[in-house]
Amino acid sequence: MNFRTLISIGFAALLAVCALPSIAAETVLLEAEQFSQTGGWMVDQQFMDQMGSPYLLAHGLGDPVSNAVTSVAFSKTGKYHVWVRTRDWVAPWKAPGAPGKFQVMINGKPLATIFGTEGAAWHWQDGGTVRVKHETKVELHDLTGFEGRCDAVLFCSDLNFQPPNEPAALAKFRRTALGLPEQPEDGGHYDLVVVGGGIAGTSAAVAAARLGLKVALVQDRPVLGGNGSSEVRVWPEGKINQEPYPRIGDIVAELVPDKTKADGNAKDAPNYADDRKLTVVRAEPNIFLLTEQRVNEVESTGEVIRSVVAQNTRTGRRVRLTAKWFADCTGDGAVGFLAGADHEISKEDHLGASNLWNVRDAKELLKCECKDTNALSTIVAMGPVAAPFPRCPWAIDLAGKPFPGHEKTKDGKDKISLDRLGGWYWESGFNQDPIADVEWMRDLNFRAMYGAWDTLKNVDHLYPNMKLGWAAFIAGKRESRRLLGDVVLAADDFRNDRKWTDGAFPCSWSIDLHTPNPTFQKGHEGQEFIARSTVSSKEYKYEGPYWAPYRCLYSRNVKNLFMAGRDISVTHDGLGPVRVMRTCGMMGEVVGMAASLCKEHDTLPREIYEHHLDELKKLMQRGAGKKAFAAAHDN
Repeated sequence: MNFRTLISIGFAALLAVCALPSIAAETVLLEAEQFSQTGGWMVDQQFMDQMGSPYLLAHGLGDPVSNAVTSVAFSKTGKYHVWVRTRDWVAPWKAPGAPGKFQVMINGKPLATIFGTEGAAWHWQDGGTVRVKHETKVELHDLTGFEGRCDAVLFCSDLNFQPPNEPAALAKFRRTALGLPEQPEDGGHYDLVVVGGGIAGTSAAVAAARLGLKVALVQDRPVLGGNGSSEVRVWPEGKINQEPYPRIGDIVAELVPDKTKADGNAKDAPNYADDRKLTVVRAEPNIFLLTEQRVNEVESTGEVIRSVVAQNTRTGRRVRLTAKWFADCTGDGAVGFLAGADHEISKEDHLGASNLWNVRDAKELLKCECKDTNALSTIVAMGPVAAPFPRCPWAIDLAGKPFPGHEKTKDGKDKISLDRLGGWYWESGFNQDPIADVEWMRDLNFRAMYGAWDTLKNVDHLYPNMKLGWAAFIAGKRESRRLLGDVVLAADDFRNDRKWTDGAFPCSWSIDLHTPNPTFQKGHEGQEFIARSTVSSKEYKYEGPYWAPYRCLYSRNVKNLFMAGRDISVTHDGLGPVRVMRTCGMMGEVVGMAASLCKEHDTLPREIYEHHLDELKKLMQRGAGKKAFAAAHDN
């Protein structure tokens, strides 16, 4: 039996028809991310390593999103048992209300079961039975706009069948049901595979490609830029083009516009220049770009990576990418971890994750016919359009409690301010596992945001004409795994101005570490959601720019693995000055240059330091930006 669905392919989001056979004539599995029309639901891939699959998220900020729709061709009509893989996302806190409610509609009629109402863990919720026709329309109908989530819908004519939920059995069931091959398809051979399309990974790919390498750049979202994209909206910081290597940073400057007074965190989407990044990458004939592809398998021989396997986050199809050198620019150190690289992870007292958000004048939102606009920036004049907001008994109860934007002055007067809502300091997960618990962290950020807005709107009766305008559903991570190189850079190296013969990228950000803010901590101990930084303290400053060593940019035990970004070889406190995105982008430029020397000399990253450092410095002096290549052409 076959069913037809439309899938999104690559960065162009082209639609193609894909016939997917089921495991038996009476069993049909519909992956939610493969619905032909996702409507207002968002494809969320960031937790698939933990729960097994991308899923659809009803990210409506309190307004129900439009239906996701697909059609199914059943070879056999009659009665089928329906199962829906979902969860009640506030159940980990035993919160009332099950805000992620949705219905499954069959040929326009909803099943009796309301989904997303039970279970803290991902599981198959029983949807009862339904009679289907040969051609059947299936829809996901959101009821709340409050982060409902659906992984898959399963139909089975065996009314006693129960689908597997254990990870290995479920993965095999998915492959069989969708007709996916057991082995990945051949995705080609490359000089360098860069995994992670943030500023670091994109810079590495561009530098390597311009220096003659055949490069595959793998990104699990439809846009490039990572935390600096329109999906997360953290403004890239860090000083580029510093002496004695003023050309380091030229590629970053091509990718990231200069900051203006209108730029910053949680601004409107065009500020983050998604198209600009794609244009730069597409202009490089040596780059093969794979978007919406997540690397979740590494194939190694001893201490050498031979290939990585990437899974398409829409279709589930897997490809094997083979190369001589690899660069882990995932932020999470995912490739290094899978390859057995030495690493550290701080499971307590680490930097958390943010989901930035903002509020808007309802009049402006209506005028633009969208939920994502910043015509008047975050602070806007009150409009005449009423904007009610539902009560959120499942959110964090902040009535009468302080939070940024809802505080008191020293003399006890109320201090209410819109510009304190949704900033970088709305951060959680300081003592959670930053890999295993990241969905929990993201959802706690949601509960804090909705609780704050519920308090302002419904308890204090403020801002009657304002709405939540935008909120990131992709977590803005700061710290997780750190892969270890021949040098593990620490904060004291910055404080003591330790010099390195292989200084390769300039650091200018302070030793910026985040901890729970005690001003807002009472009553939320262990589940804090407001951070403070260390930037104002003298002990967290140093004389910059500080040139950090190349030896932080390759693994000490996986011989052909580079890294660039927040997963490089630093301690917890050493992460503070290196983690901002322009700085990470310069790491990527140097990795691309070093990879070109690896090809030239048929050698490994460590050998560049030991035998070819002067050549690397010459490349760093010249740079790999367009200006350098234009000058070389003119000469």
